[in-house]
Amino acid sequence: MGAFILLTVLTAFRVLSRNRLRAGLTMLGIIIGVGAVIAMVSIGEGAKAAVRAQVASMGTNVIIILPGTTTVGGVRGGQGGAVTLTVADALDLKKKIPLLTETAWAKRDVMQIVYGNKNWNGPVNGVSPGYLTIRDWSYTSGGPITQADLDTAARVALIGQTVVENLYEVGEEPVGSTIRIKNVSFKVVGVLAPKGQSAQGSDQDDILFIPFTTAERKVLGTQFLGSVGALFAATDRPEDLPEAVTAVREVLRARHRLQPDQPDDFTIRTQVDIGRVQEGTGQTLTLMMFAVASISLLVGGIGIMNILLVSVTERTREIGVRMAVGAKRRHILIQFLIEAMTLSLFGGVLGIVFGILGARATTVVAGWPTIISVRSILVAFLFSLAVGLFFGLYPANKAARLNPIEALRYE
Repeated sequence: MGAFILLTVLTAFRVLSRNRLRAGLTMLGIIIGVGAVIAMVSIGEGAKAAVRAQVASMGTNVIIILPGTTTVGGVRGGQGGAVTLTVADALDLKKKIPLLTETAWAKRDVMQIVYGNKNWNGPVNGVSPGYLTIRDWSYTSGGPITQADLDTAARVALIGQTVVENLYEVGEEPVGSTIRIKNVSFKVVGVLAPKGQSAQGSDQDDILFIPFTTAERKVLGTQFLGSVGALFAATDRPEDLPEAVTAVREVLRARHRLQPDQPDDFTIRTQVDIGRVQEGTGQTLTLMMFAVASISLLVGGIGIMNILLVSVTERTREIGVRMAVGAKRRHILIQFLIEAMTLSLFGGVLGIVFGILGARATTVVAGWPTIISVRSILVAFLFSLAVGLFFGLYPANKAARLNPIEALRYE
């Protein structure tokens, strides 16, 4: 049986090589389909990995609490539309919820930052020292904002890499220099290590931090002392996040004296929520691209079926001769199935090569991260073989069912 299969494979190669252009065009759909599946899945996997890295850059096990949707005078405001969170809320959360390792608060605005004769419009954030811990900020030089800076409303600042690049000369040391925000002088005490883009696509390095008390009293202003733009909290372990979120909601509802039938006047988000939304979007896009690429495989399969039907017609007399000298119907069936599988096999191999090259080219040309998945290569290749087998069955069966006498008479 093994010798028969080997001879059949060699015969298939010989038959297909008679018309190489036709065989190449037949394989084109398989090549495009397999290549597209591998390239698209690689782009999708790279995007998901990038999202995970961006979410991780937010810090460790972070809970974000924003002012929530409220209704005032019949007008419904969006997130952040009302001042419903305070420093006292953050302190009470830390006191009442043992699961929280740290709480912090912040407020921000985009303002002009001036250094010498240069200026840059960037986000100015008034923060408590715990914010830097929760967000896991590190430093390339200098150090953090301290509790003493917060208590004394010190005029000190931390700046991100984007701010450094736009205000300072190459090689110039920012730590110790003086910048101005709203005509208030600040001493730069630290330069933040780069974090790159956030999960929402914003530049996390375009940032400046000053003590929260300094921000509300001297720079950003406030509706009333102690009002904040957002609260932050952290837990030791990711698995503690759901329980911590429930506890945070209960404490804040009690502090804000909300009745059971009243909605929350705050919104709680976690890294898990943000990551799930981002990855879900990426997965949906990947599935859509996979579906589109699969259409090419089906088109390739139809091409294989058409070319084999033509081949059956052209080789009807040959089939009749083989049957007349003792070939069984199964031998004819296997012959044409192997020809179909050979076409899909070669198309699949070439598709894998072009898919990997396409993914690499996407990374080099467009700068998109890609991850070549061995699983996607295997799935695409096996799917191409299955397409060849499925679409080869009809022509192979048609050839096997030919009447030997009629086939011999065929001109």
